Amino acid sequence: MAKEIERKFLVASDDWKSGISRSERLRDGLIAAEGGRKARVRFYDDCATLCIKGRRDGMARDEFEYPIPAQDAEEMLSAHCTDVVEKTRHHVPAGALVWTVDVYEGLLSGITIAEVEFPALDTPLPLPDWVGREVTGLQDYRKVNMVAARKALIGSSAA
Repeated sequence: MAKEIERKFLVASDDWKSGISRSERLRDGLIAAEGGRKARVRFYDDCATLCIKGRRDGMARDEFEYPIPAQDAEEMLSAHCTDVVEKTRHHVPAGALVWTVDVYEGLLSGITIAEVEFPALDTPLPLPDWVGREVTGLQDYRKVNMVAARKALIGSSAA
């Protein structure tokens, strides 16, 4: 069974930019979510995937991700996702791990989140100097909640 073990952080500075090994544009949309489980469709540059994630148990959860035809992914994004999120994902090696720094665009413009995935729960995590406050498990930093908060802010400023 596939497991995702990750922690999330805010960034404290732009020093991570000097360590970028590669970057990719992503678009993704939530198809369904219930009780901590979710189904998501995502484009990584020209590739598309369907991902199913289970409930989180601490830092870990089940994760199943499969390649799908690009045409199917476009249809899912347009017909089954209310909010499509765009971001550039930067890969930043630091020690034995590779961090991903997501710089959001569009609706979530201005938000930058650093994540690191572990091969095992007991993997040590030396923090690079550019890593700020940990936000793992904080509800305000779940993508669905960030989107809802930003939409509410836009709605209240339009009134």
